Amino acid sequence: MVAFHVLHAVVLFQVAAGSPFVQMEPSTPVHDSTTSSWVKGDRVPGDQSIFLHVAVRVDAEKLAELERVFWEVSNPQSDRYGMHRNIDDVTQILAVPNERVQKISQYFMAAGAHQTLTSPNRDMIRVTMPASVAEAALQTTLHTFSHTEATDLKIVRASHHYYLPAEVAKDVVMVGELLQFPSVPAQNFASPASQGAGQWPNDCTAAGCKGLVTPGVLAQRYKLPNASVANSDANSMAVAEFQGQYYKKTDLQSFSTSCHRDVTVAKDVGGERQSAGVESELDIEYIKAVAPEIPLTVVYNEQYSLLNWANQISSLSDTPQVHSVSYGNDERQQTSREYMLTCNTAFMKAGARGISILFASGDQGVCGREGCGIFKFRFKPDFPAGSPYITSVGGTDFESTPPTIGAESAWVDSGGGFSDDFPIPDFQKDAVAAYKSNPDANLPPQAYWNGSGRGYPDVAALGGTKTSYCVATSGMFQGVAGTSASCPVVAGVIAKLNGLRIAAGRPPLGFLNPFIYQNPSGFQDVTSGINKASRNYGFTAVKGWDAATGWGTPDFEALSHLVMAAGTRSSENLVV
Repeated sequence: MVAFHVLHAVVLFQVAAGSPFVQMEPSTPVHDSTTSSWVKGDRVPGDQSIFLHVAVRVDAEKLAELERVFWEVSNPQSDRYGMHRNIDDVTQILAVPNERVQKISQYFMAAGAHQTLTSPNRDMIRVTMPASVAEAALQTTLHTFSHTEATDLKIVRASHHYYLPAEVAKDVVMVGELLQFPSVPAQNFASPASQGAGQWPNDCTAAGCKGLVTPGVLAQRYKLPNASVANSDANSMAVAEFQGQYYKKTDLQSFSTSCHRDVTVAKDVGGERQSAGVESELDIEYIKAVAPEIPLTVVYNEQYSLLNWANQISSLSDTPQVHSVSYGNDERQQTSREYMLTCNTAFMKAGARGISILFASGDQGVCGREGCGIFKFRFKPDFPAGSPYITSVGGTDFESTPPTIGAESAWVDSGGGFSDDFPIPDFQKDAVAAYKSNPDANLPPQAYWNGSGRGYPDVAALGGTKTSYCVATSGMFQGVAGTSASCPVVAGVIAKLNGLRIAAGRPPLGFLNPFIYQNPSGFQDVTSGINKASRNYGFTAVKGWDAATGWGTPDFEALSHLVMAAGTRSSENLVV
Protein backbone atom coordinates (compact mmCIF):
# COMPACT_ATOMS: atom_id res chain seq x y z
CA MET A 1 0.00 0.00 0.00
CA VAL A 2 1.08 3.59 -0.48
CA ALA A 3 3.00 4.95 2.48
CA PHE A 4 1.51 7.95 4.23
CA HIS A 5 4.05 10.74 4.40
CA VAL A 6 4.33 12.07 7.93
CA LEU A 7 4.81 15.81 8.19
CA HIS A 8 8.07 17.18 9.51
CA ALA A 9 7.57 20.90 10.02
CA VAL A 10 10.22 23.21 8.70
CA VAL A 11 10.79 25.74 11.47
CA LEU A 12 11.56 29.30 10.42
CA PHE A 13 11.77 31.87 13.17
CA GLN A 14 10.65 35.45 13.07
CA VAL A 15 11.08 37.72 16.04
CA ALA A 16 7.73 39.31 16.94
CA ALA A 17 7.26 41.07 20.24
CA GLY A 18 10.40 39.34 21.49
CA SER A 19 9.01 35.81 20.98
CA PRO A 20 9.90 33.18 18.38
CA PHE A 21 7.19 32.60 15.80
CA VAL A 22 7.09 29.76 13.28
CA GLN A 23 6.19 30.32 9.66
CA MET A 24 3.43 27.85 8.79
CA GLU A 25 3.18 26.09 5.40
CA PRO A 26 6.56 27.50 4.40
CA SER A 27 6.56 25.92 0.96
CA THR A 28 3.22 27.44 -0.05
CA PRO A 29 3.52 30.33 -2.51
CA VAL A 30 1.71 33.51 -1.57
CA HIS A 31 -0.82 35.08 -3.92
CA ASP A 32 0.64 36.04 -7.30
CA SER A 33 -1.54 38.57 -9.12
CA THR A 34 0.22 37.85 -12.43
CA THR A 35 -0.95 34.24 -12.62
CA SER A 36 -3.93 33.99 -10.30
CA SER A 37 -7.56 34.42 -11.35
CA TRP A 38 -8.19 35.96 -7.92
CA VAL A 39 -7.72 39.71 -7.47
CA LYS A 40 -6.79 41.18 -4.10
CA GLY A 41 -9.21 43.79 -2.83
CA ASP A 42 -9.61 45.79 0.34
CA ARG A 43 -8.37 44.72 3.70
CA VAL A 44 -11.03 42.91 5.71
CA PRO A 45 -12.69 45.21 8.28
CA GLY A 46 -11.30 44.45 11.71
CA ASP A 47 -14.70 43.72 13.24
CA GLN A 48 -15.80 41.32 10.48
CA SER A 49 -16.29 37.83 11.87
CA ILE A 50 -14.40 35.07 10.05
CA PHE A 51 -13.79 31.41 10.70
CA LEU A 52 -10.71 29.29 10.09
CA HIS A 53 -10.00 25.58 10.43
CA VAL A 54 -6.94 24.58 12.42
CA ALA A 55 -5.53 21.13 11.64
CA VAL A 56 -4.23 19.57 14.86
CA ARG A 57 -1.11 17.42 14.67
CA VAL A 58 -1.74 13.68 14.83
CA ASP A 59 1.14 11.49 16.01
CA ALA A 60 2.91 9.58 13.24
CA GLU A 61 2.16 6.14 14.63
CA LYS A 62 -1.53 7.01 14.87
CA LEU A 63 -1.63 8.14 11.26
CA ALA A 64 0.02 4.87 10.28
CA GLU A 65 -2.64 2.92 12.17
CA LEU A 66 -5.43 4.87 10.45
CA GLU A 67 -3.90 4.07 7.08
CA ARG A 68 -3.58 0.38 7.96
CA VAL A 69 -7.27 0.22 8.90
CA PHE A 70 -8.22 2.19 5.77
CA TRP A 71 -6.56 -0.34 3.47
CA GLU A 72 -7.71 -3.50 5.22
CA VAL A 73 -11.40 -2.54 5.21
CA SER A 74 -11.18 -1.39 1.57
CA ASN A 75 -9.44 -4.38 -0.02
CA PRO A 76 -11.79 -7.20 -1.16
CA GLN A 77 -8.92 -9.65 -0.68
CA SER A 78 -8.62 -8.78 3.00
CA ASP A 79 -10.34 -10.88 5.67
CA ARG A 80 -11.53 -7.61 7.20
CA TYR A 81 -13.00 -6.14 4.01
CA GLY A 82 -16.12 -4.15 4.72
CA MET A 83 -15.62 -4.10 8.49
CA HIS A 84 -15.95 -0.33 8.56
CA ARG A 85 -15.45 1.77 11.68
CA ASN A 86 -17.66 4.42 13.26
CA ILE A 87 -16.77 7.96 14.38
CA ASP A 88 -15.75 6.85 17.87
CA ASP A 89 -13.50 4.14 16.43
CA VAL A 90 -11.70 6.67 14.24
CA THR A 91 -11.33 9.04 17.20
CA GLN A 92 -9.71 6.25 19.22
CA ILE A 93 -7.37 5.39 16.36
CA LEU A 94 -6.16 9.00 16.01
CA ALA A 95 -5.95 9.43 19.80
CA VAL A 96 -5.28 13.17 19.69
CA PRO A 97 -4.51 14.22 23.30
CA ASN A 98 -7.03 16.58 24.84
CA GLU A 99 -4.15 18.67 26.17
CA ARG A 100 -3.01 19.35 22.59
CA VAL A 101 -6.45 20.51 21.56
CA GLN A 102 -6.89 22.65 24.67
CA LYS A 103 -3.54 24.39 24.17
CA ILE A 104 -4.48 25.46 20.66
CA SER A 105 -8.01 26.51 21.62
CA GLN A 106 -6.75 28.49 24.60
CA TYR A 107 -4.26 30.36 22.42
CA PHE A 108 -6.97 31.64 20.08
CA MET A 109 -9.46 32.32 22.87
CA ALA A 110 -6.84 34.32 24.77
CA ALA A 111 -6.19 36.29 21.59
CA GLY A 112 -9.87 37.26 21.44
CA ALA A 113 -11.65 34.56 19.44
CA HIS A 114 -15.42 34.29 19.88
CA GLN A 115 -15.57 30.51 19.78
CA THR A 116 -13.60 27.32 19.11
CA LEU A 117 -15.33 24.10 18.12
CA THR A 118 -13.45 20.79 18.07
CA SER A 119 -14.35 18.11 15.53
CA PRO A 120 -15.57 14.71 16.79
CA ASN A 121 -12.18 13.19 15.92
CA ARG A 122 -10.32 16.01 17.75
CA ASP A 123 -8.01 16.60 14.79
CA MET A 124 -9.68 19.82 13.58
CA ILE A 125 -10.66 23.01 15.41
CA ARG A 126 -12.99 25.59 13.88
CA VAL A 127 -12.16 29.07 15.23
CA THR A 128 -14.56 32.02 14.90
CA MET A 129 -13.03 35.44 15.54
CA PRO A 130 -12.90 39.05 14.36
CA ALA A 131 -10.53 39.64 11.45
CA SER A 132 -8.35 41.92 13.57
CA VAL A 133 -7.91 39.14 16.14
CA ALA A 134 -6.98 36.63 13.43
CA GLU A 135 -4.40 39.03 12.00
CA ALA A 136 -2.76 39.54 15.38
CA ALA A 137 -2.85 35.86 16.36
CA LEU A 138 -1.43 34.75 13.01
CA GLN A 139 0.96 37.64 12.30
CA THR A 140 -0.54 38.36 8.87
CA THR A 141 -3.03 40.62 7.10
CA LEU A 142 -6.35 39.53 5.61
CA HIS A 143 -7.83 40.81 2.37
CA THR A 144 -10.97 40.16 0.35
CA PHE A 145 -10.29 38.53 -3.02
CA SER A 146 -12.68 38.43 -5.99
CA HIS A 147 -12.57 36.20 -9.07
CA THR A 148 -11.90 37.72 -12.47
CA GLU A 149 -14.66 35.67 -14.14
CA ALA A 150 -17.12 34.89 -11.35
CA THR A 151 -17.10 38.45 -10.00
CA ASP A 152 -19.82 37.78 -7.43
CA LEU A 153 -17.54 35.37 -5.56
CA LYS A 154 -15.66 36.84 -2.59
CA ILE A 155 -13.22 35.02 -0.32
CA VAL A 156 -10.98 36.05 2.57
CA ARG A 157 -7.32 35.11 2.38
CA ALA A 158 -3.98 36.14 3.86
CA SER A 159 -1.92 38.48 1.72
CA HIS A 160 1.33 36.92 2.94
CA HIS A 161 2.51 33.99 5.04
CA TYR A 162 1.21 33.47 8.55
CA TYR A 163 2.91 32.52 11.80
CA LEU A 164 2.20 30.94 15.18
CA PRO A 165 4.19 30.94 18.42
CA ALA A 166 6.62 28.03 18.42
CA GLU A 167 4.95 26.35 21.39
CA VAL A 168 1.60 26.33 19.60
CA ALA A 169 2.97 25.70 16.10
CA LYS A 170 4.48 22.36 17.08
CA ASP A 171 0.95 21.01 17.54
CA VAL A 172 -0.58 22.62 14.40
CA VAL A 173 -0.19 21.27 10.87
CA MET A 174 -1.80 24.25 9.14
CA VAL A 175 -4.57 26.84 9.35
CA GLY A 176 -6.85 26.53 6.36
CA GLU A 177 -7.47 28.00 3.94
CA LEU A 178 -5.38 31.10 4.51
CA LEU A 179 -3.15 30.57 1.47
CA GLN A 180 -5.20 28.26 -0.76
CA PHE A 181 -7.17 29.76 -3.65
CA PRO A 182 -9.96 27.61 -5.08
CA SER A 183 -10.61 27.03 -8.75
CA VAL A 184 -13.99 27.98 -10.14
CA PRO A 185 -15.38 25.24 -12.43
CA ALA A 186 -15.55 26.46 -16.01
CA GLN A 187 -18.68 25.08 -17.63
CA ASN A 188 -18.57 23.90 -21.22
CA PHE A 189 -21.85 24.93 -22.80
CA ALA A 190 -23.34 23.68 -26.03
CA SER A 191 -24.15 26.41 -28.53
CA PRO A 192 -27.61 27.82 -27.73
CA ALA A 193 -28.21 28.38 -31.43
CA SER A 194 -28.06 24.72 -32.34
CA GLN A 195 -29.34 21.36 -31.12
CA GLY A 196 -27.05 18.63 -29.91
CA ALA A 197 -25.52 16.42 -32.58
CA GLY A 198 -26.42 13.07 -31.04
CA GLN A 199 -28.23 10.61 -33.31
CA TRP A 200 -30.69 9.07 -30.85
CA PRO A 201 -34.32 9.57 -29.82
CA ASN A 202 -35.00 12.40 -27.40
CA ASP A 203 -36.43 10.65 -24.33
CA CYS A 204 -37.14 14.03 -22.70
CA THR A 205 -40.18 16.02 -23.83
CA ALA A 206 -38.21 19.30 -23.82
CA ALA A 207 -37.25 20.17 -27.39
CA GLY A 208 -34.01 21.68 -26.10
CA CYS A 209 -32.79 18.20 -25.15
CA LYS A 210 -32.79 16.91 -28.71
CA GLY A 211 -29.41 15.44 -29.63
CA LEU A 212 -28.02 15.94 -26.12
CA VAL A 213 -27.20 13.29 -23.52
CA THR A 214 -30.33 12.47 -21.51
CA PRO A 215 -31.12 9.86 -18.82
CA GLY A 216 -32.15 7.36 -21.50
CA VAL A 217 -28.79 7.66 -23.27
CA LEU A 218 -26.96 6.88 -20.04
CA ALA A 219 -29.28 3.99 -19.23
CA GLN A 220 -28.64 2.38 -22.61
CA ARG A 221 -24.89 2.90 -22.71
CA TYR A 222 -24.19 1.92 -19.09
CA LYS A 223 -26.74 -0.92 -19.03
CA LEU A 224 -28.84 0.50 -16.23
CA PRO A 225 -32.02 -1.44 -15.42
CA ASN A 226 -35.39 -0.06 -16.49
CA ALA A 227 -36.87 -0.67 -13.04
CA SER A 228 -35.38 0.30 -9.69
CA VAL A 229 -33.00 -2.32 -8.40
CA ALA A 230 -32.98 -3.67 -4.86
CA ASN A 231 -32.36 -0.89 -2.39
CA SER A 232 -32.41 -0.21 1.33
CA ASP A 233 -33.64 2.68 3.43
CA ALA A 234 -30.10 2.81 4.80
CA ASN A 235 -28.69 3.71 1.37
CA SER A 236 -27.92 7.32 0.46
CA MET A 237 -25.75 9.52 -1.75
CA ALA A 238 -24.62 13.16 -1.85
CA VAL A 239 -23.20 15.92 -4.03
CA ALA A 240 -20.95 18.72 -2.76
CA GLU A 241 -21.60 22.31 -3.82
CA PHE A 242 -19.74 25.54 -3.10
CA GLN A 243 -19.46 29.21 -3.96
CA GLY A 244 -23.08 30.09 -4.61
CA GLN A 245 -23.79 26.95 -6.65
CA TYR A 246 -27.19 25.80 -5.44
CA TYR A 247 -30.46 24.84 -7.10
CA LYS A 248 -34.04 25.92 -7.66
CA LYS A 249 -36.78 23.41 -7.03
CA THR A 250 -38.56 24.64 -10.16
CA ASP A 251 -35.58 23.63 -12.31
CA LEU A 252 -35.48 20.17 -10.73
CA GLN A 253 -39.23 19.80 -11.21
CA SER A 254 -38.88 20.82 -14.84
CA PHE A 255 -36.20 18.18 -15.41
CA SER A 256 -38.25 15.56 -13.56
CA THR A 257 -41.34 16.23 -15.68
CA SER A 258 -39.56 16.41 -19.01
CA CYS A 259 -37.06 13.58 -18.53
CA HIS A 260 -39.29 11.22 -16.51
CA ARG A 261 -37.00 10.87 -13.50
CA ASP A 262 -37.78 11.69 -9.88
CA VAL A 263 -35.22 14.41 -9.20
CA THR A 264 -35.80 15.55 -5.64
CA VAL A 265 -33.42 16.48 -2.86
CA ALA A 266 -34.10 14.54 0.33
CA LYS A 267 -31.83 16.57 2.62
CA ASP A 268 -29.84 19.80 2.60
CA VAL A 269 -26.74 20.26 4.74
CA GLY A 270 -25.56 23.85 4.98
CA GLY A 271 -28.77 25.82 4.46
CA GLU A 272 -30.80 26.80 1.44
CA ARG A 273 -30.15 29.43 -1.21
CA GLN A 274 -32.59 30.78 -3.74
CA SER A 275 -30.16 31.22 -6.65
CA ALA A 276 -29.75 28.49 -9.24
CA GLY A 277 -26.31 27.24 -10.27
CA VAL A 278 -25.73 25.17 -13.40
CA GLU A 279 -22.93 23.20 -11.67
CA SER A 280 -25.18 22.18 -8.81
CA GLU A 281 -28.17 21.42 -11.03
CA LEU A 282 -26.05 19.31 -13.37
CA ASP A 283 -24.80 17.27 -10.39
CA ILE A 284 -28.25 16.83 -8.87
CA GLU A 285 -30.16 16.08 -12.06
CA TYR A 286 -27.76 13.43 -13.32
CA ILE A 287 -26.87 11.60 -10.13
CA LYS A 288 -30.65 11.27 -9.69
CA ALA A 289 -31.12 10.42 -13.38
CA VAL A 290 -28.93 7.36 -12.76
CA ALA A 291 -30.21 6.49 -9.27
CA PRO A 292 -33.68 8.05 -8.81
CA GLU A 293 -34.61 5.58 -6.07
CA ILE A 294 -31.79 6.64 -3.72
CA PRO A 295 -32.20 9.62 -1.35
CA LEU A 296 -29.91 12.54 -2.23
CA THR A 297 -28.24 14.95 0.17
CA VAL A 298 -26.84 18.29 -1.03
CA VAL A 299 -23.88 19.38 1.12
CA TYR A 300 -23.46 23.12 0.60
CA ASN A 301 -20.71 25.44 1.81
CA GLU A 302 -20.44 29.06 0.76
CA GLN A 303 -16.65 29.02 0.89
CA TYR A 304 -14.80 26.36 -1.07
CA SER A 305 -12.73 24.43 1.44
CA LEU A 306 -11.88 20.89 0.45
CA LEU A 307 -10.41 20.27 3.88
CA ASN A 308 -13.48 21.55 5.71
CA TRP A 309 -15.82 19.55 3.47
CA ALA A 310 -13.88 16.29 3.87
CA ASN A 311 -13.88 16.59 7.66
CA GLN A 312 -17.50 17.69 7.61
CA ILE A 313 -18.80 14.59 5.85
CA SER A 314 -16.66 12.21 7.90
CA SER A 315 -17.98 13.81 11.09
CA LEU A 316 -21.66 13.30 10.25
CA SER A 317 -23.12 10.33 12.11
CA ASP A 318 -25.57 9.71 9.24
CA THR A 319 -23.28 10.66 6.37
CA PRO A 320 -24.28 9.34 2.92
CA GLN A 321 -22.24 6.39 1.68
CA VAL A 322 -21.37 7.96 -1.70
CA HIS A 323 -20.16 11.54 -2.31
CA SER A 324 -19.65 13.17 -5.72
CA VAL A 325 -17.46 16.28 -5.97
CA SER A 326 -16.87 18.27 -9.16
CA TYR A 327 -14.20 20.61 -7.79
CA GLY A 328 -10.43 20.47 -7.69
CA ASN A 329 -7.20 22.33 -8.40
CA ASP A 330 -3.68 21.75 -9.67
CA GLU A 331 -1.28 20.11 -7.21
CA ARG A 332 1.09 23.02 -7.66
CA GLN A 333 -1.51 25.77 -7.82
CA GLN A 334 -1.25 27.59 -4.51
CA THR A 335 -1.61 24.37 -2.50
CA SER A 336 0.93 23.29 0.08
CA ARG A 337 2.03 19.75 0.71
CA GLU A 338 0.79 20.14 4.29
CA TYR A 339 -2.63 20.93 2.91
CA MET A 340 -2.75 17.90 0.60
CA LEU A 341 -1.56 15.51 3.31
CA THR A 342 -4.13 16.86 5.76
CA CYS A 343 -6.84 16.34 3.15
CA ASN A 344 -5.57 12.79 2.63
CA THR A 345 -5.99 12.12 6.34
CA ALA A 346 -9.62 13.26 6.04
CA PHE A 347 -10.13 10.99 3.02
CA MET A 348 -8.77 8.03 4.97
CA LYS A 349 -11.08 8.80 7.88
CA ALA A 350 -13.99 8.70 5.45
CA GLY A 351 -12.81 5.47 3.82
CA ALA A 352 -12.37 3.78 7.16
CA ARG A 353 -16.05 4.55 7.78
CA GLY A 354 -17.14 2.98 4.48
CA ILE A 355 -17.66 6.23 2.57
CA SER A 356 -16.99 6.35 -1.19
CA ILE A 357 -15.58 9.68 -2.44
CA LEU A 358 -15.45 10.43 -6.17
CA PHE A 359 -13.82 13.53 -7.70
CA ALA A 360 -13.93 14.84 -11.26
CA SER A 361 -10.49 14.66 -12.91
CA GLY A 362 -10.60 18.16 -14.42
CA ASP A 363 -11.44 19.75 -17.77
CA GLN A 364 -8.09 21.14 -18.99
CA GLY A 365 -6.34 18.01 -20.26
CA VAL A 366 -2.84 17.29 -19.01
CA CYS A 367 -1.88 20.91 -18.42
CA GLY A 368 -4.44 21.62 -15.73
CA ARG A 369 -5.80 25.01 -14.76
CA GLU A 370 -2.39 26.66 -14.46
CA GLY A 371 -1.17 25.56 -17.88
CA CYS A 372 2.03 23.72 -18.80
CA GLY A 373 4.15 26.84 -19.11
CA ILE A 374 6.39 28.00 -21.91
CA PHE A 375 9.99 27.99 -20.71
CA LYS A 376 9.62 24.93 -18.44
CA PHE A 377 6.88 22.92 -20.11
CA ARG A 378 5.45 20.33 -17.73
CA PHE A 379 2.07 18.68 -17.18
CA LYS A 380 0.13 19.87 -14.14
CA PRO A 381 -1.62 16.99 -12.32
CA ASP A 382 -4.83 17.61 -10.40
CA PHE A 383 -5.55 17.46 -6.70
CA PRO A 384 -7.46 15.73 -5.27
CA ALA A 385 -7.93 13.68 -8.47
CA GLY A 386 -4.32 12.52 -8.06
CA SER A 387 -4.76 11.52 -4.41
CA PRO A 388 -4.41 7.75 -3.80
CA TYR A 389 -7.27 7.90 -1.29
CA ILE A 390 -10.16 8.91 -3.57
CA THR A 391 -11.67 7.69 -6.85
CA SER A 392 -11.01 9.92 -9.86
CA VAL A 393 -13.48 10.13 -12.77
CA GLY A 394 -12.45 11.20 -16.28
CA GLY A 395 -14.54 12.19 -19.29
CA THR A 396 -15.34 10.58 -22.63
CA ASP A 397 -17.23 11.30 -25.86
CA PHE A 398 -19.02 8.86 -28.09
CA GLU A 399 -16.49 7.74 -30.67
CA SER A 400 -18.60 8.14 -33.80
CA THR A 401 -19.25 11.41 -35.63
CA PRO A 402 -22.07 12.36 -35.51
CA PRO A 403 -22.31 10.67 -32.11
CA THR A 404 -24.38 7.53 -31.72
CA ILE A 405 -24.76 5.39 -28.60
CA GLY A 406 -21.83 2.97 -28.73
CA ALA A 407 -18.09 2.90 -28.19
CA GLU A 408 -16.51 5.87 -26.41
CA SER A 409 -13.23 7.72 -26.81
CA ALA A 410 -11.24 9.84 -24.40
CA TRP A 411 -12.42 13.44 -24.27
CA VAL A 412 -9.59 15.64 -25.47
CA ASP A 413 -9.93 18.00 -22.47
CA SER A 414 -10.35 15.36 -19.76
CA GLY A 415 -7.92 15.58 -16.85
CA GLY A 416 -5.55 12.67 -16.41
CA GLY A 417 -1.94 11.82 -15.85
CA PHE A 418 0.40 11.11 -12.94
CA SER A 419 0.79 12.83 -9.59
CA ASP A 420 3.93 14.79 -8.81
CA ASP A 421 3.37 14.35 -5.07
CA PHE A 422 2.09 10.83 -4.43
CA PRO A 423 3.72 7.54 -5.44
CA ILE A 424 2.02 4.70 -7.27
CA PRO A 425 -0.20 2.85 -4.76
CA ASP A 426 -0.16 -0.93 -4.67
CA PHE A 427 -3.67 -1.26 -6.04
CA GLN A 428 -2.60 0.11 -9.44
CA LYS A 429 1.07 -0.88 -9.77
CA ASP A 430 0.41 -3.64 -12.29
CA ALA A 431 -2.04 -1.53 -14.29
CA VAL A 432 0.32 1.44 -14.51
CA ALA A 433 3.27 -0.79 -15.44
CA ALA A 434 1.23 -2.40 -18.22
CA TYR A 435 0.23 1.00 -19.58
CA LYS A 436 3.76 2.36 -19.59
CA SER A 437 5.05 -0.74 -21.37
CA ASN A 438 2.29 -0.70 -24.01
CA PRO A 439 3.74 0.56 -27.33
CA ASP A 440 0.27 1.80 -28.34
CA ALA A 441 0.36 4.29 -25.46
CA ASN A 442 2.88 6.43 -27.38
CA LEU A 443 3.80 8.11 -24.10
CA PRO A 444 4.71 11.81 -24.01
CA PRO A 445 8.36 12.78 -23.34
CA GLN A 446 9.31 11.72 -19.81
CA ALA A 447 10.47 15.24 -18.94
CA TYR A 448 6.84 16.37 -18.94
CA TRP A 449 5.46 14.00 -16.29
CA ASN A 450 6.33 11.93 -13.24
CA GLY A 451 6.79 8.27 -14.15
CA SER A 452 6.68 7.17 -10.51
CA GLY A 453 3.47 9.01 -9.58
CA ARG A 454 -0.06 7.80 -8.84
CA GLY A 455 -1.94 7.50 -12.13
CA TYR A 456 -5.42 8.90 -12.65
CA PRO A 457 -8.30 8.79 -13.51
CA ASP A 458 -9.53 5.44 -12.23
CA VAL A 459 -12.72 5.28 -14.34
CA ALA A 460 -14.66 7.55 -16.69
CA ALA A 461 -18.07 8.42 -18.11
CA LEU A 462 -19.50 10.63 -20.83
CA GLY A 463 -18.49 14.22 -20.31
CA GLY A 464 -17.05 15.61 -23.54
CA THR A 465 -18.31 18.60 -25.47
CA LYS A 466 -19.34 16.44 -28.43
CA THR A 467 -21.87 14.75 -26.16
CA SER A 468 -23.12 17.50 -23.85
CA TYR A 469 -25.76 16.79 -21.21
CA CYS A 470 -29.25 18.30 -21.29
CA VAL A 471 -29.64 20.27 -18.04
CA ALA A 472 -32.62 22.23 -16.74
CA THR A 473 -31.21 25.42 -15.26
CA SER A 474 -32.44 28.99 -14.80
CA GLY A 475 -35.79 28.11 -16.31
CA MET A 476 -34.44 26.63 -19.57
CA PHE A 477 -32.78 23.51 -20.99
CA GLN A 478 -29.23 23.72 -22.29
CA GLY A 479 -26.25 21.53 -23.02
CA VAL A 480 -23.45 21.30 -20.44
CA ALA A 481 -20.28 19.18 -20.62
CA GLY A 482 -17.24 18.36 -18.50
CA THR A 483 -16.03 15.82 -15.99
CA SER A 484 -18.47 17.60 -13.67
CA ALA A 485 -21.06 15.54 -15.56
CA SER A 486 -19.03 12.33 -15.58
CA CYS A 487 -18.49 12.25 -11.81
CA PRO A 488 -22.13 12.29 -10.58
CA VAL A 489 -23.03 9.67 -13.20
CA VAL A 490 -20.43 7.21 -11.89
CA ALA A 491 -21.37 8.12 -8.32
CA GLY A 492 -25.00 7.26 -9.09
CA VAL A 493 -23.92 3.87 -10.43
CA ILE A 494 -21.93 3.20 -7.24
CA ALA A 495 -24.91 4.21 -5.10
CA LYS A 496 -27.10 1.72 -6.99
CA LEU A 497 -24.51 -1.00 -6.40
CA ASN A 498 -24.45 -0.14 -2.70
CA GLY A 499 -28.20 -0.60 -2.73
CA LEU A 500 -27.79 -4.16 -3.93
CA ARG A 501 -25.23 -4.93 -1.23
CA ILE A 502 -27.06 -3.29 1.67
CA ALA A 503 -30.36 -4.94 0.72
CA ALA A 504 -28.55 -8.29 0.88
CA GLY A 505 -27.09 -7.55 4.32
CA ARG A 506 -23.64 -6.65 2.98
CA PRO A 507 -21.68 -3.49 3.84
CA PRO A 508 -21.35 -0.63 1.33
CA LEU A 509 -18.38 -0.62 -1.00
CA GLY A 510 -16.51 2.16 0.81
CA PHE A 511 -13.22 3.27 -0.76
CA LEU A 512 -13.59 1.91 -4.29
CA ASN A 513 -10.18 1.67 -5.90
CA PRO A 514 -9.01 -1.77 -4.72
CA PHE A 515 -12.33 -3.23 -5.92
CA ILE A 516 -12.13 -1.36 -9.24
CA TYR A 517 -8.58 -2.48 -10.04
CA GLN A 518 -9.36 -6.09 -9.08
CA ASN A 519 -12.49 -6.11 -11.30
CA PRO A 520 -11.75 -4.35 -14.60
CA SER A 521 -14.34 -6.53 -16.37
CA GLY A 522 -16.99 -4.34 -14.73
CA PHE A 523 -16.05 -1.47 -17.02
CA GLN A 524 -16.32 -0.86 -20.76
CA ASP A 525 -12.80 -0.30 -22.03
CA VAL A 526 -12.07 2.92 -23.92
CA THR A 527 -9.27 2.42 -26.44
CA SER A 528 -9.15 5.60 -28.49
CA GLY A 529 -8.58 9.30 -27.96
CA ILE A 530 -5.97 11.42 -26.20
CA ASN A 531 -6.35 14.06 -23.47
CA LYS A 532 -3.94 16.60 -24.90
CA ALA A 533 -6.44 19.50 -24.99
CA SER A 534 -4.84 22.10 -27.29
CA ARG A 535 -1.30 20.83 -26.74
CA ASN A 536 0.90 18.52 -28.78
CA TYR A 537 1.10 15.86 -26.10
CA GLY A 538 -1.24 13.99 -23.82
CA PHE A 539 -2.03 10.49 -22.63
CA THR A 540 -3.54 8.04 -25.08
CA ALA A 541 -6.41 5.69 -24.30
CA VAL A 542 -5.42 2.07 -24.96
CA LYS A 543 -6.64 -1.41 -24.12
CA GLY A 544 -6.70 -1.81 -20.34
CA TRP A 545 -6.06 0.98 -17.85
CA ASP A 546 -4.76 4.29 -19.17
CA ALA A 547 -4.15 7.81 -17.88
CA ALA A 548 -6.96 9.29 -19.95
CA THR A 549 -9.98 7.12 -19.07
CA GLY A 550 -8.80 4.74 -16.35
CA TRP A 551 -10.46 1.33 -16.76
CA GLY A 552 -13.25 2.84 -18.87
CA THR A 553 -16.94 3.47 -18.28
CA PRO A 554 -19.41 1.53 -16.09
CA ASP A 555 -21.20 -1.66 -17.12
CA PHE A 556 -23.90 -1.93 -14.47
CA GLU A 557 -24.93 -5.46 -15.44
CA ALA A 558 -21.39 -6.75 -14.98
CA LEU A 559 -20.76 -4.70 -11.85
CA SER A 560 -23.97 -5.86 -10.18
CA HIS A 561 -22.60 -9.41 -10.16
CA LEU A 562 -19.05 -8.47 -9.21
CA VAL A 563 -20.00 -6.37 -6.18
CA MET A 564 -22.04 -9.19 -4.70
CA ALA A 565 -19.00 -11.48 -4.90
CA ALA A 566 -16.62 -8.92 -3.38
CA GLY A 567 -15.37 -9.69 0.10
CA THR A 568 -16.40 -13.34 0.28
CA ARG A 569 -13.18 -14.09 2.20
CA SER A 570 -14.41 -12.06 5.17
CA SER A 571 -15.60 -14.21 8.03
CA GLU A 572 -18.11 -11.50 8.87
CA ASN A 573 -18.92 -7.99 7.70
CA LEU A 574 -19.88 -5.30 10.14
CA VAL A 575 -21.61 -2.09 9.09
CA VAL A 576 -21.29 0.46 11.87
